[in-house]
Amino acid sequence: MAAGKKLVIVESPTKMRSIQGYLGDGYEVLSSVGHIRDLADKKDIPAADKPAYGKYSIDVENDFDPYYVVSDRKTKTVAELKRALKSADELLLATDEDREGEAIAWHLLETLKPKVPVKRMVFHEITKDAIQAAVGNTRELDLALVDAQETRRILDRLYGWDVSPVLWYKVKTGLSAGRVQSAATRMIVDRERERMAFVSADYWDVEATARSAGAGFRVRLVRVDGGQLARGSDFDDAGKLKKAVVVLDEKRAAALAAAVAASGGGTVTGVDAKPGTRRPYAPFTTSTMQQEAGRKLSMSAKQAMSVAQRLYEKGYITYMRTDSTALSTQAVQAARAQAVSLYGDAAVPLKPRVYASKSKNAQEAHEAIRPSGEKFRTPASVASHLDREEQRLYDLIWKRTVASQMSDAKYETTTVTIETDAAGEKLKFTASGTVYTFKGFLEAYEEGRDEKRGDADAAENQSLPQVAVGDDVGMADAEAKGHRTTPKPRYTEASLVKALEEHGIGRPSTFASIIGTVIDRGYASKRGQALVPTWLAFSVVRLLEQHFADLIDYDFTAALEDDLDAIARGEQKRVEWLRQFYYGSDAQVGLRQVVDNLGEIDARALNSTPITENATLRFGKYGPYLEVADPANPDAKPRIVNVPEDLAPDELTSEKAQELIDAPVAGDRVLGENPENGKVVVVKDGRFGPYVQENDPVSEDDAVDATTGEVVETPKPKRGAKKDAAPKPRTASLFRSMSVDTIDLDTALKLLSLPRVVGADPESGDEITAQNGRFGPYLKKGADSRSLESEAQIFDITLEQALAVYAQPKYGAGSRRASSALAEFEADPVSGKPIRIRDGRFGPYVTDGETNVTIPRGQKPEDITFEAAVQMLADKRAKGPAPKRGTKKAPAKKTAAKKAPAKKAPAKKATTKTDAEKAAARSAAAKKAAATRAANAKKKADA
Repeated sequence: MAAGKKLVIVESPTKMRSIQGYLGDGYEVLSSVGHIRDLADKKDIPAADKPAYGKYSIDVENDFDPYYVVSDRKTKTVAELKRALKSADELLLATDEDREGEAIAWHLLETLKPKVPVKRMVFHEITKDAIQAAVGNTRELDLALVDAQETRRILDRLYGWDVSPVLWYKVKTGLSAGRVQSAATRMIVDRERERMAFVSADYWDVEATARSAGAGFRVRLVRVDGGQLARGSDFDDAGKLKKAVVVLDEKRAAALAAAVAASGGGTVTGVDAKPGTRRPYAPFTTSTMQQEAGRKLSMSAKQAMSVAQRLYEKGYITYMRTDSTALSTQAVQAARAQAVSLYGDAAVPLKPRVYASKSKNAQEAHEAIRPSGEKFRTPASVASHLDREEQRLYDLIWKRTVASQMSDAKYETTTVTIETDAAGEKLKFTASGTVYTFKGFLEAYEEGRDEKRGDADAAENQSLPQVAVGDDVGMADAEAKGHRTTPKPRYTEASLVKALEEHGIGRPSTFASIIGTVIDRGYASKRGQALVPTWLAFSVVRLLEQHFADLIDYDFTAALEDDLDAIARGEQKRVEWLRQFYYGSDAQVGLRQVVDNLGEIDARALNSTPITENATLRFGKYGPYLEVADPANPDAKPRIVNVPEDLAPDELTSEKAQELIDAPVAGDRVLGENPENGKVVVVKDGRFGPYVQENDPVSEDDAVDATTGEVVETPKPKRGAKKDAAPKPRTASLFRSMSVDTIDLDTALKLLSLPRVVGADPESGDEITAQNGRFGPYLKKGADSRSLESEAQIFDITLEQALAVYAQPKYGAGSRRASSALAEFEADPVSGKPIRIRDGRFGPYVTDGETNVTIPRGQKPEDITFEAAVQMLADKRAKGPAPKRGTKKAPAKKTAAKKAPAKKAPAKKATTKTDAEKAAARSAAAKKAAATRAANAKKKADA
């Protein structure tokens, strides 16, 4: 770096490249690639410091002093930054302007210890004007923001490291608890509990088609003899009515429908037209962007933030972590100008719209999420520069921003009331229709909506004909319609984000990672867009509610967030607040007191949920199961019945449980006899999955259950009885596409015949076989194996097709699979080679052609950003190459190890004893033992 240059440090390689182009030759921009240091692992704390810092890497007795270390994977990065700093005359810390970015800047300052002037450079969009303006308007580091972030980090460490071990010992190893994570898990579980307790109610109504002047429209029965007809909202969660209404059953509704059809018509008794307006939605905050990306684009919160991060760093949108709905004057002008150019002068109101931000946090003082620049680029103009996901999210942000400055939409809702006499009863029907007289902002954007209870009762919007009071209308196609009340819908990621924000739990910038953790820990799974809690989550929440009630309380968790915000604003002191949280005060019990006074925790009770009088749901090492007691013999060992993994908790009703209990046993089902050897082929459901097995023919002493086909085993020999060694029976795992319930004998015999000989290679003469392995189907020729695309190919592939597979370069060295990547990024800053995500034999992985990193289970390839990929590769390089198999024997091959035995060889020979010497030694030892026993006996006698 040339003398006199200014060093700018950002946290992202993409951001680094974008900013370098705007600053010119007088600056050098480098990236820290995220945080450079964090709280130390226990193993990294020196022995002298372990008494104070050993438990949490925090000295709780000394003002909660944290012990930070530069991680191994960042030592090279820090060295490069220090080297560049030596020849710089000024340091500009240009990390993100939120508390996380402020903390990264502070850690850089503490680690690099610069001797040149240091300035904090902040901006909320990466454009040339914004970057150059930021250079001219620097500020000092905001230590209040740093305190807030450090407090949050210490708080999460104390919470997680004190509470998580309780889960390991009482529920399952590998679990975790967290300040926001546990509250979010409780929300998901609470919603499922509501669904489980919900009692559905049935109600009926009548619909018909009314006709006037040849135009037909649907009408719905709302009153019978003046009494209001029941709707779903009239019932509570116990299936009871909340007010006096008329509830029709199927029989009466059918009779009324027949009477309406017989009457042939009715009279219009009311036409009510009401005008209305709809205001546009505010520009995106982090939370609303995540919600809309989930509803409209089916993106997870994590995926939405990842894509938004890329858009920001490439300079297409403003900073994506914000609680603000405000727009700058330039952005308002840009949005209004674009709306006028696309939709005309009437598309915008006379005065610009101003949206007040609800946030009072200092770090959230910047703008809403919007397209960057003083003139917005249309989605079409940037499409060629963005990938598909980036295009879709940019289009959403652009539309929302432009619509936020457009005119109100105007509409008119008309309700028509029709009355008729049928079977001696006075019936009233209604129909509604809404017509937009001016679409306004709806020309550009309409917000999505989450599923709600009562949606089925909402009147269908339709076009109504011109009618007047007193007009006679025909009535036809009358039909009785049955309805059933439904519980609240499960949370989706979008609705959970909204609920967390409404409760004040967590911060929008953390929602994506929190939801990801809840899913990765096995507390919830996704069914479509819905988040379905697991029985594991029920056990965890039950433990937390019983023993850590305050920590999982929604209001308490929200109050923690408010306190952390107060620290960020400089209104509260970090150490005082941490002391109250950990040790307690007059107003609250401290975490330390709660953990020290847990008392006895009944792990079996925590993991038990009664389903019926005799069946209890338990969660074990291998998942949920029913423990079924025999009422006739309560002391007998309960029967175990597996619960399907895809069965949601609210679906395990008492009826479903009985169905599982009464279901025939699928395991050990006899499929038939192998005609080649006379052995019996059975299908089993084992610990590691279903498989088929050949057994010796059933003897006369054995029996087969006529109902289930299950072989009744003969009594096992008594323990200690010697068995003759017997050859293991042939087994074969079922393919993933196969089922224990449906597999037949022919298929089982095919599986048992594997590996299948496809043919011989005409060139080498080597036999080619097709088989199934731990990592999927594959071909084998000598020591050379090639993966197959599907399990069906094992039975179908021909010799010609197999030779064609072998004719291609082996995967990883230029094959067609290796040439196609799941995703491609720019060059890695270390190797200079492009980064790609590929799908390998052992799953998806990140590679730059030199270093490969497997993507962890539970993380999707599409969620990997360029920055994450760079970090993963850097971590792998820091670890060094993986040790080869057999390295445990390496010490024996070292030169020193070879010499050592040679020196000791004479000593070994010298100490070798003859048989006579060994016998004498044993005799001496026996005499010594006898003398000891005699001495002990004498002592007892004397006593």
